[in-house]
Amino acid sequence: MHRLYGRDRSLKRTNGGHGTFTMPTQKQQSLLRYKARDLSIHLCGYHFRRCRESFTLPLRLAGPMALRLLLAVAVGALALDLAAALGVNYGQVADNLPSPQDAAVLLRALKATKVKLYDADARVLSAFAGSGVDFTVGVPDNLVPRLASNPSAAATWVRANILPHLPATSITTVTVGNEVLTGTDTTMLRSLLPAMESLHSALAACNISSHIAVTTAHSLAVLSSSFPPSSGAFRHDLLPYITPLLSFLAKTNSPFLINAYPYFAYKGDPGSVDLDYVLFQSNAGVLDAATGLRYGNMLHAQVNAVRTAICAADYGRAVEIQVSETGWPSQGDGDEAGASPQNAARYNGNLMRLVAQRKGTPGAPGEPLQVYVFALFNENQKPGPASERHYGLFKPDGTPAYDVGVKAPTIGGWKGSGNDNGNGANNGTGGGAGLVVAEGPGETGGGVGPGTGYYTISSATLKAKRWRCTGSSPLMAIIFLVVHGLCWS
Repeated sequence: MHRLYGRDRSLKRTNGGHGTFTMPTQKQQSLLRYKARDLSIHLCGYHFRRCRESFTLPLRLAGPMALRLLLAVAVGALALDLAAALGVNYGQVADNLPSPQDAAVLLRALKATKVKLYDADARVLSAFAGSGVDFTVGVPDNLVPRLASNPSAAATWVRANILPHLPATSITTVTVGNEVLTGTDTTMLRSLLPAMESLHSALAACNISSHIAVTTAHSLAVLSSSFPPSSGAFRHDLLPYITPLLSFLAKTNSPFLINAYPYFAYKGDPGSVDLDYVLFQSNAGVLDAATGLRYGNMLHAQVNAVRTAICAADYGRAVEIQVSETGWPSQGDGDEAGASPQNAARYNGNLMRLVAQRKGTPGAPGEPLQVYVFALFNENQKPGPASERHYGLFKPDGTPAYDVGVKAPTIGGWKGSGNDNGNGANNGTGGGAGLVVAEGPGETGGGVGPGTGYYTISSATLKAKRWRCTGSSPLMAIIFLVVHGLCWS
């Protein structure tokens, strides 16, 4: 989500016994000729083209070091667009979900450029080869102690779950466990950081640690105080684990992930919590008297509470913060206040519009908010109250979970049961319905249509214009292997 100071995007890598190379100096970069439409990089007679930017390198260099240097410049150029992108959690705790190929169709309709998995499902990663989507993959909780106690296990996991998919599928982050620090297993707590360190070392051995971050996701329960945001603090009993973990994240330029759900606050006390405040609707806001900052929504307040806690931990450098999960259920049990299609559409729609507009929090308004919406599908096998099975943007048949009457792509081959208990039935939502995400000015060219007064997910996220490498190209695969020297043995 959100950078405290921003991640270091400079490239610095080892080159065997030949020392290191870095991005060119300002003087060297002055040799580059910049134009605004195409990216043209001439490398030893080869010509690579990318959309929207153009560089020509008039450097006569030869040999492996020259090639690596020029490729470093290319990678740096391709990373110019750092705008926050729409992320979606792709959970699979269900027995009726469509194929990954069909899921790719829906994610493409959403214009989602980041996807988060809870494992490293090879079927999904293969289905998205060449898509340009950035993936976060997960190491399951049950593997954490093993990775911590056996470094070779981390290397084995990387060879089995990461390397086979590179570079065709973009994998940018690996999460180790999920909400481990708020669990009760002390072995897991002690194993978390060593497992992360082992995994980072395994990635470094393959020369890809600078491009794949290692982190873990936390619930807001890691905080002892979250309101007002200026009082944010980590639980005292977790500081022995969190402080060195923060140091690791800062050292490796990896983000701090938080799962934040304003819905739970509203559900717990609907009489006191302003629904407009949690749904990003117009409201008076909440003032933090200590800082003078006014918060127009609860998610921003929760994020800044985490920010305050990180700063108070006094571990060293600042780290990036991302919201790895947030969402709103479209259905719930009778005692689950606020769980409705209308509220889910408002929450997720307004949230996505904030992402598309590159909105930051009051504590850092100039920094885009990186968010992963939970979730892509309703998942019919999730335990707990009914709301747990109704967080999806889509039902498993590919129709939206919210009845908005806008055409969306049709997918086939779903295995739903035909009722509306999270299994993907139509409930007045036609098979061609699409997902309207937020009120806004009517528009053409990707929107619902002129004068409708709504943004679709597609049109909203298209505003954050992005361009990406086509990793399916054999030539790009060769470039990747030359740069990284992957360790397949």
